[in-house]
Amino acid sequence: MSANNYETMVVFSVAKGEEAAQPLLEKFKGMIEANGTLESVDEWGKRKLAYPIEDELEGYYVLFNYQAEPEFPAELDRVFKITDGVLRSLIIKKD
Repeated sequence: MSANNYETMVVFSVAKGEEAAQPLLEKFKGMIEANGTLESVDEWGKRKLAYPIEDELEGYYVLFNYQAEPEFPAELDRVFKITDGVLRSLIIKKD
């Protein structure tokens, strides 16, 4: 079994300030590094959301590019869903 390339966009809450996104970013960066090869972390920073999510109008956007085994994205998605401060996440398998 070989690793696949993935792109993951995460939007963190900025309700507690932009710096509140940093520990979350480090947590997921560490999780990806522990389970695959992190190629890049592109911090887009604070942006206006297209529509309010949980009464928030802005979010902190981060794009991760990495290689991982096919089982890993499901686990990553599960952790995103149960982590406070994650507004949205999208995991895409790249060709």
